[in-house]
Amino acid sequence: MDQELDRTLKHSTDVIELFRSKEMVKICAPMVRYSKLQFRNLVKSYNCDLCYTPMILADSFCKSDKARVNEFTTNLNDTPLITQFAANKVHDFVGAAYMVSPFCDGVDLNCGCPQRWAKQQGLGCIMLEKPEVIYDLVRQCRNAITKPFTVSVKMRLQKDLRKSIDICKQLERCGVSYLTVHGRTPDQLTGEINKEALNLIVGSVNIPVVANGGVKSLEDCLALQEETNCKGIMVANGILTNPTLFTGSSITTTDCIQRWLNICYNTTLDFRDTNRVHTISEKPNNLTFQCFHHHLVFMLEKLLTRSEKRIFNNLQSFRDVLSFIKDKFDLAPQLDNIDDFHNVKLFNLDFGKRHEIYFTLKPEDEVFIDYDLFYDCKSEGKYFKSKLEGECDWSNIFLENA
Repeated sequence: MDQELDRTLKHSTDVIELFRSKEMVKICAPMVRYSKLQFRNLVKSYNCDLCYTPMILADSFCKSDKARVNEFTTNLNDTPLITQFAANKVHDFVGAAYMVSPFCDGVDLNCGCPQRWAKQQGLGCIMLEKPEVIYDLVRQCRNAITKPFTVSVKMRLQKDLRKSIDICKQLERCGVSYLTVHGRTPDQLTGEINKEALNLIVGSVNIPVVANGGVKSLEDCLALQEETNCKGIMVANGILTNPTLFTGSSITTTDCIQRWLNICYNTTLDFRDTNRVHTISEKPNNLTFQCFHHHLVFMLEKLLTRSEKRIFNNLQSFRDVLSFIKDKFDLAPQLDNIDDFHNVKLFNLDFGKRHEIYFTLKPEDEVFIDYDLFYDCKSEGKYFKSKLEGECDWSNIFLENA
């Protein structure tokens, strides 16, 4: 297969050089529904060094054009970027990785998702029980795509720490670029993370290790790095409620809210349109109401009163959300200049013939199913629905990617 990547559309970043050059690499975690393009562009404005896509099912990505269109978007500002896949078959993981490789800086294999649906499909943390499958996926993906493109793994701890250490050592031998380790076992959904275990893993390998779990502020990041000697810190919940977390700010700033409005607004525009107004239509291009509104719900968590949250969290239209933000903060979407607009404009992705590697690797006896027939991307998720009812427990928001 062709080993060279066509990076002409987008500037690429050497992620391993990032680990070498940074004292601590600050990372936005993969979050189902929420670590999508507009949010990645936002956090990159506030000292985030590396972003992940939400976890994408590799088989759907290979088999469905709808999945590719809905699950992966990018632009010039979207680097460095890691695309995370859930997969347990070589042709799915390598096929998906090869297709997306011209448009991102690395792929990550999810071996940490503890949710029941993932376990039933043999995905996520259940794969740690058959680590030889993980080794094969990493080895073959590493052989298919040349460096500096990275191939990494995100995993949870095993109850027997010796098994975790052995898996990490074996992955290093297979050519994994770096590892992200969540400091809890699949059965530990909340509570303190095991910092001692993270420190032992860091000391057992000669590749960068990223620590994940239990971080709510920049101070927490610095403390976790000091205790574990890890090269990077990955944050999920904390950065969702406060995209400025890596700047040291304790709450979302009004500048951040303004920037979010601008990013979302300009994403929907075409500069050839001469009738632009500073609002978002109810059916805009390249933006869902779910994405726009949900992120504001999380970002305003500490800025609104309880009664205000009951109103705002239940709004159903762009017009009503923008009106609320205008009345409360005196903010409205602003038009980017041409250079900035060029950077946020979505790429029209052309995967060309890169899907052919999937069919080359796929066993002949495996039936090909056209996933376009039943692909669905509209679920709001249980967590957001709980926000409509008032206060709720934050601890389980992103267990699927913890």
